[in-house]
Amino acid sequence: MRASDFFLLSRMGFVVLVLLCALTGLVFGDSKPKPCSDIRHFYNSKGFNLNGVPQTVISGEHLRVCSQGYTCCTSGMEENLLNLSRREFETQVKESGRTLQASLNGQFKSFDDFFLELLNRSEASLQTSFQTGFGPLFSQIAKAFQDLFSDLRRYYRGSNVNLEEALNEFWARLLERLFKALNPQYIIGEEYLECVAKQSETLKPFGDTPRELKTKITRTVIAARTFAQGLVISGEAVRKVSQVSLSTECVHAVMKMTYCPHCSGVAFAKPCSNYCKNVMKGCLANQADLDSEWRNLADAMLEVVDKLSRPYSVDSVVLSLPKRIAEAILYMQDNLNTFNNKVFQACGSPTQSSKTEDQIKRGRNTAEEVSGTPGAQLEKVLSDVSRMLRDIMQYWVHLPRKLCVDRESGPSEADRCWNGMSVDRYLPEVMGDGLASQINNPEVEIDITKPDMTVRKQIMQLKIMINRLKYAINGNDVDFQDTSDDISGSGSGMCADDQCSRDPRLTAPNTDKPKVYAYPSENKKVVNGRSSQNLPCVSLYLLSLVTVLLRR
Repeated sequence: MRASDFFLLSRMGFVVLVLLCALTGLVFGDSKPKPCSDIRHFYNSKGFNLNGVPQTVISGEHLRVCSQGYTCCTSGMEENLLNLSRREFETQVKESGRTLQASLNGQFKSFDDFFLELLNRSEASLQTSFQTGFGPLFSQIAKAFQDLFSDLRRYYRGSNVNLEEALNEFWARLLERLFKALNPQYIIGEEYLECVAKQSETLKPFGDTPRELKTKITRTVIAARTFAQGLVISGEAVRKVSQVSLSTECVHAVMKMTYCPHCSGVAFAKPCSNYCKNVMKGCLANQADLDSEWRNLADAMLEVVDKLSRPYSVDSVVLSLPKRIAEAILYMQDNLNTFNNKVFQACGSPTQSSKTEDQIKRGRNTAEEVSGTPGAQLEKVLSDVSRMLRDIMQYWVHLPRKLCVDRESGPSEADRCWNGMSVDRYLPEVMGDGLASQINNPEVEIDITKPDMTVRKQIMQLKIMINRLKYAINGNDVDFQDTSDDISGSGSGMCADDQCSRDPRLTAPNTDKPKVYAYPSENKKVVNGRSSQNLPCVSLYLLSLVTVLLRR
């Protein structure tokens, strides 16, 4: 090509440039910079100062999270909105957790008040009926009753009390006091009483009542204590897991979903439904890993509820204590001569006392009969807690959806919702629940090989509690340590942080996450939508020049 021809083509390109620039003005209207009045008002409403906030759109190369097209946000504004995103999202998660924790605590208080009131009513009934039915004898055996109910309360509260030993001790102390009280004509010392105690297992001074009561009481009180502790441990798990700090990647994703539309001038667009779910599932991936043990815990607690209702309801067992103990004492009074003869044969005849004391008359069982059918109060307490346990069973996997309810767009807006880059349809599929399912999450980059240790510790706490509940279902006692403490210092045999992180059961395969982008990378300059009005005319000139050169 000759120089004159090239010069002619260049002049033609310049003419085309002028024409295209003119057409751009005709198509897009006024080329004045767009005002930023909307975001200025919004930004100020969030409590931020307007100093440095642009009056009109500026180029967005400085942005780290939002699209780098033309924008109304400075880097300082973006940083402020990032911090706001963190605070608001953490508050939202904590508030949801506080609501659940309050529900668990409320159910614990209802059950705790109910069970302690049962013990109080039972003890009061025993005192009243025994003072009436046994007269002077009551004062001599009252201490044994006080110790029994004290041990039951201490055990229920989680003290290191062996329930079976406590019940055995009660019957042993009761036998000692009764044997002396019913045989005032003899001098009976400690050594003789020890011999009497050794005969009690074969002679059965109280009949079958101690054995029958032991079975019912241990099953009932073990179940009650373990159930109450399960509610406490559940609430503690919710509190601790709801306070887990958000990752930087999560905060960026929440900011991009929540406040980048304002920076891009499309504040009217709500996040697409599936887009919001992917952001939330990524941010709450560790929490969702509680789901399996959380459901197992709820199932186990529901089984314990069933045990508290039948075959012997907790209220009938506790309230029948006075009547059954009275029956046992009357049995010994009725068979005293036979029992004495067998004891004398085994231990020798005790020394006669020089004092003359009146023989204690046979008592009367004035304790009220308690129905074996669960009372209305028990039914309400257990019904309320059962309903709550079923309602919260899928709390952790439903939490992302719950947090999206007030954020996301409706079904009718599927084509004009915010997808993270523009107002359009969101194409990626929704991720599954839990950390391992986030390997291809397009919105939140997560290292699935590094689970959150706070969450992992709570998972282990739930497993410990589930095992205790299963023991309780079968009427078995366990060493009841305080699981509300940190595992690493509780003496429960769990691992410390650095050990747990190496546990293969807690570590996912070391697979590098492939980079999957449904949309252009947020670090690249993307200009779309209404910001296309601001394309500089020089780009049109370059386009026309390339066209000319290609025609060579």
